[in-house]
This record gives sequence, structure tokens and C-alpha cells, in this order.
Amino acid sequence: MIDFYLNGQRQQHADVTPDTSVLELLRTRLGQTGTKEGCASGDCGACTVSIGEPDGRGGLSYHSANACITPAHQLNGCHLVTVEGLSRGDALHPVQAAMVDCHGSQCGFCTPGIIMSLFTLHEQQRRRPAPLTQQRMEAALGGNLCRCTGYRPIRDAALRMNEYPDTHPLWADDPDLAGNVATLHTDATKAKPSAGATSQGRFDSPRDLATLRELRRERPQSRLVAGATDLWLESTQQLKILDDIINVRQVAELNTLEETPEGWWVGAAVTYSRLEPLFAEHYPAFEHLMHRFASSQVRNRATLGGNVANASPIGDTPPVLLALDARLALDGPEGAREIPIAEFFLDYKKTALREGEFIRAIFLPRPNADHNLKVWKLSKRREDDISAVLAAFAWRWDNGVMRDVHLAFGGMAGIPKRAPTAEAALEGQAPSQAVFEAAKAALRGEFQPMTDVRGTKEYRSIAAANLLERLRLMLASTSKDSDKKDAEVCLDAYAH
Repeated sequence: MIDFYLNGQRQQHADVTPDTSVLELLRTRLGQTGTKEGCASGDCGACTVSIGEPDGRGGLSYHSANACITPAHQLNGCHLVTVEGLSRGDALHPVQAAMVDCHGSQCGFCTPGIIMSLFTLHEQQRRRPAPLTQQRMEAALGGNLCRCTGYRPIRDAALRMNEYPDTHPLWADDPDLAGNVATLHTDATKAKPSAGATSQGRFDSPRDLATLRELRRERPQSRLVAGATDLWLESTQQLKILDDIINVRQVAELNTLEETPEGWWVGAAVTYSRLEPLFAEHYPAFEHLMHRFASSQVRNRATLGGNVANASPIGDTPPVLLALDARLALDGPEGAREIPIAEFFLDYKKTALREGEFIRAIFLPRPNADHNLKVWKLSKRREDDISAVLAAFAWRWDNGVMRDVHLAFGGMAGIPKRAPTAEAALEGQAPSQAVFEAAKAALRGEFQPMTDVRGTKEYRSIAAANLLERLRLMLASTSKDSDKKDAEVCLDAYAH
């Protein structure tokens, strides 16, 4: 049973298959066809919806999501808002009115998703008024593609939407809506995991670690899902049947963010959106990567634990975690254990997880004052694209020489991997051109990258060496002018 609210109206749907997406539920069961399917992979944003969840203060907090890759069962205890639910009769919502007046819609196919991204931004502005900067606007729309290339009027509409009267939907007048959703959410947390079973498969949503362990003991081959931003592609792109799913998004212990004197334990179900403030304060280079990591829709759902467990050789965050010497807390039917992340990736899509095990948390060491981290990503698009090559470089200074050098790469092998020979060439050395030439020579012998649609093996080898050279040039520029801390060597608004 899926029990949720849609545009202010309660919805209850039984016997929904485990691999049904929000988009499929909307279009085929509910007849709500305003939400469009574009790419069916979370890349274009045409299917964007807004999901409201209790904020703990008596209200609802909304986030944008790609309906095509969001499991329908994850709507339990939520308020789903679609483009059909924005106007107040004939009176348009401020976002819709601005899009009309600024001629922001061309063919119209992508328009519903764009409007829903802007609705979520408008809601955030309404709840916490703040200047709508170019950066915030770009971040909100970074996951929406307009195939008619009409971005200027869309941008104009975004910047003008707060000038319109706050014509809100009729459901927003309901004083009981937030409380009713909160009640549903509480009821869902009390439901037994078996309540997610259907005649066509199982979708269980355990609420605590003990229940998750037991489910994994019973069904070690079940698929775990948190944000679903990668797993659901097996359904939409590969047409696989996902009929045995355990949703870890609601497991309390996997949603914690625990600070210790040594660093932070990040629960495997913590989303990137929740992590951005932590990154901004303690790992600025990691936070800047978030500008290039997927889209707001994906960051609102995707988790650090999922990106690691997925074990993709081109995942954006594993190289950074390797450079930081992160550790993993694993758990399962046989108990808990802890390993360095460097021991987790064994081969292409193969990890150190034993049968029934899962990632419980990721440990991020607290950086020292002399610790340095740089992260650079090469991809075809600036936002919402997968890496061709990603490099994460970490080191500390010791009387002018580099110590504890960590050079980690994605896209250069079947797994995210460090470059120990190149690291040894830099360890204990001043960053001279000769030293970096030796490191680049060592790097060429450490990887045998593949050729695919994102780049040839030759391109990747040259690009990885050039990123090392970029580090050298940055260090040389910084050393010449002490006021240019972490100076960049090219003009790129997203190069950090």
C-alpha cells in the first residue's frame, strides 16, 4: 500500500509493483500526464516533481526530484506536488505567470519540469527569504534541459517570479494538510516491513538497523535502494525487473550525521543536499564538486553511501574519499566491521561486501590546518554529467615539501584508484617542475584506462597527466604570491 497526498488530496494505492516509479504511477494509474518522460534516466528534468515531507516544526519541506527514477513506494507519508496542482483556478502560480510573461515556454515539453524546479525554489524562498542570486537560480535549474535552447527567457522568469503576487494553490489553504501528512509519515514509520509486500514482489522499508539486518539475513540477494538515482536505471534503461527491494531511506541509524573529535560519521542514507553545509565548512573543494555533481533533483535524493556501494569507476565521490583516507563501517547479519575505503573496491563493480552486508556509514577524517585538497572533474557538460576523468589530490606541507600525498582518480581504471607510484615521486619533495615530470611519467604506467563514449584511453591518460600539471602550476602561482591562496590557472567559474 502506498499512502500519500497528491496536490492536497489523499491517495491510497495497493498492489503497486516494487519497481514502479513515481512517473509511471502518475501517468498510468492516476492519469496525471502533465509530468513528462524525457530521458527516463534523471538527466533532462522533464519529469521533475516536488516532494514535501514533515520538517519537524509543523510544516512541510519541499525538494525537487526526478519522477522517472524515484520509487513510487517512497512516496509513503509524503505530499507530492505536480504541475497540475499549482494554479488557483484560472489564477496562475507566480512561477507559471512569470514563465508566460517572459515567453519561457517554446515547444512546451520540458516546461512542466522547469516550472516544478522553480516552484521548489519559490517555496524555499517563501519559507526562508533570501536574495535570489544567479548561483542559486543556476543550481535550481541545472538539472533541467531545454531542447529548444531557450534558456534566457527561462532565466528571466526565474529572476522575476518573486515580483508576482503570491497566488498559491488551494491546497496551500488547508491548515490540516501538514498535520495529515505528518500523521501518515508517522504511521508509515510504525508499519511492519512486510506491509510493503505485493503480489508481484516485495518492497520493504525497515525503520531501524536491527530490522534491516534481519531482512538481509532472510534475503541477502535483495536490492538495497536509498536515492535510486542509479539503481532505477536498471529498470528504465535495461528493462530489468526489480521485484525484491529493501528501501534503506528510512533506517534511522543510516540517516545520522555524527561528529567526533577525529571527524564525521556520515550515515549511508544521508543525502548530498544534507552534506553540502558540512562540505562547505570543512572541505571546500568537495563542496565545489557539488556544483558539478549531478543536479539538485539528484542531490536531493542521492546518498554518499549509494555512490560508494555502486562501485562505479566513474563515480564522482569515491576518488575524493580515497584522497581523504575515508573509512567505511559495514554491517550485516553477521555483525559490524570497519575497513579503509582503499580496501573496498576490488574489481569492476566488485566490492569487499560479504553476503547480506551493507554500508552503514562513511567516516570523513577532520582536516588539519595544513591539509590541502583539490578536486577537478572533466565532463562534457558542466552540470548533471558523468565524469570522463576526475582527480582528487590531497597533501600537507612540511617545511616546503609535500607529505602524505594522495592522488586518486576516477575514470582511469575498472575501479576508483589511487596512484601510489606517482604519489611516491612527490612524497617528501618540493613541488618543482622536475619532480612533477617524474610523477607524470609514473602516472602513465599506473593506469590502463578504457575507451568509451566519454573519451578515448589516450585522452584520459593525457587528461590525468594534465591535471597533475595543473596542480603544479597552481602551487607555483601560489608560492609566488602569498595572497593568491589556491590560485587557479584557468578561467572557469566552476574550477576549484
